[in-house]
Amino acid sequence: MKKFKFKQVLATGTVLAAGIALTACSGAKQNGGGSNKKSSASVALITDIAGVDDHSFNQSGWEGMVAYGKSQGLKRGTNGYQYFESSSASDFTPNINQAVAAGYKTIFGVGYSLKGAIASAAKKHTDKNFVIIDDVIKGQKNVASANFKSQDASYMAGVVAARTTKTNVVGFIGGVHGDIVDLFDAGFAKGVQDTAKKMGKKITILNQYVGSFTAADKEKSIAKAMFAKKADVIFHASGSAGQGLFSEAKSVNEELPANSSKKVWVIGVDSDQSSLGKYKSKDGKKSNLCLTSVMTGVNVAVKDIATKAAKGKFPGGKQLVYGLKHNGVYLTRGYVADSVWEQAQTARSQILAGKISVPSHPSK
Repeated sequence: MKKFKFKQVLATGTVLAAGIALTACSGAKQNGGGSNKKSSASVALITDIAGVDDHSFNQSGWEGMVAYGKSQGLKRGTNGYQYFESSSASDFTPNINQAVAAGYKTIFGVGYSLKGAIASAAKKHTDKNFVIIDDVIKGQKNVASANFKSQDASYMAGVVAARTTKTNVVGFIGGVHGDIVDLFDAGFAKGVQDTAKKMGKKITILNQYVGSFTAADKEKSIAKAMFAKKADVIFHASGSAGQGLFSEAKSVNEELPANSSKKVWVIGVDSDQSSLGKYKSKDGKKSNLCLTSVMTGVNVAVKDIATKAAKGKFPGGKQLVYGLKHNGVYLTRGYVADSVWEQAQTARSQILAGKISVPSHPSK
């Protein structure tokens, strides 16, 4: 998902701190790590336009690559692991070409926007392995596709939102309409609706799309309108545009005491976004407004596929789908109340057992 211009926010770290601190810009970073001997195990990651420090898909993918590199005894750099950051769609093909020329064996494209560039490169370089994250490329034996059952974790987020709201109004903000964001939208709505029915409550779901994965200012305005309509829990699936939601939620909460019943919450997406939820309340107390995050295991997929490739078992021509099992998708514990967390875990078990069927597209 996708980048906000508040660099001071993006500079705050997760486990990526060491990797990102090596300064990222469009194009290759070939000098970060000394020599490696396992060229057949080498991997490269091509970001979408949100960049590697997006607190979302790209960041999670890089975390997985760093973890893979450590597990293989590889260093960052030639014959090891590396990322190539894209500032615009026009960077996709040049970055892939640089990765190929540098000798990386397995090349990951993060996000559906790279589908065309990855498919084209795979046809030209049949001796390389390619992976598309969050889309499917069919009929190419040197391309693996990785996707996620994000609707299932989003259902759990819906359970949490329905049992947390005090106003009985919650919100969903999407980035751009499409099959991928539909998973989050549909799962969340179903989770809220099923839980409201169980509780005998009527819960209103406000739903709006930004039309972008990077327009944080627009999302801030949407969030402001939703909060004005009494929404007190909003889930976003909008990439780095979602930082506008976090910004607006902080504006609301900073005017309230830390324990106020009027506190508003944000549910993050793709990676643990709790670092974006930190704020100081009106009474001077440190607090956090990120209730939980719907995790998309891009890191899990990257490490898994890279490891398979290193063992000579690259799943070319196949589509791999990562779900609740093995934490391909999941919720962070966050600040969810104990009783609510138990209900979310019950929902997880029921989904895995086939007792709950979660739609992949919103009902019309």
